[in-house]
Amino acid sequence: MKHLIIIGAGGMGRTMYDMARESIGYGTQYDIRGFIDDNTSALNNFANYPPVVAPIQGYKPKENEIFICSIGGAARKKCMEEIISKGGEFLTMIHSTARIGTNVQIGEGSIVGAFTTIGADAKVGKYNLIQSYTVIGHDSIIGDWNRIDTHVTLVGGTVVHNEADIHTSAMISHNVIVENNSRVAACSFVIRRVKEGTTVLGNPAKKLM
Repeated sequence: MKHLIIIGAGGMGRTMYDMARESIGYGTQYDIRGFIDDNTSALNNFANYPPVVAPIQGYKPKENEIFICSIGGAARKKCMEEIISKGGEFLTMIHSTARIGTNVQIGEGSIVGAFTTIGADAKVGKYNLIQSYTVIGHDSIIGDWNRIDTHVTLVGGTVVHNEADIHTSAMISHNVIVENNSRVAACSFVIRRVKEGTTVLGNPAKKLM
């Protein structure tokens, strides 16, 4: 049995605790040991959670521990890479209500939220955060380290490179490419390529000047 450590004990960390208890493998492949957070008092006013076992800073993974990360923004990758560099392993966590199509590939450390659909023959890389109620269409290709928020729709054949943020309720049209380090604003409808490092918003989405 693996022992899950949740990085970050804030609101998203508490949400991920609930999600972890509802995901494939809980109770059979892993249990939940607790949280790590530099604010070791983060849960003092909250009942019914496992403890903050240590600060994040300097934490060394122990035998049979696995991790998920609730920290967002630029700090997420840095925090996870520090744990990986010390031999830590991140759980590929798939909520029990997610619908995963035929031949779908999901890489190490990716998180798939509740009621999410990933269509046939889609490929999802490593360390992605795919939140609840999102649809990833057939034959889509998702790289590594992406954040895809709730209620996003990626129509079939969409390509998302690496380290992109696609925010709540955005829609990416058929065969559109979203390049590295780009951002799609909430509720945007994207019908053309999103170039590397840019932010787009609106319907149809345009580059933010």
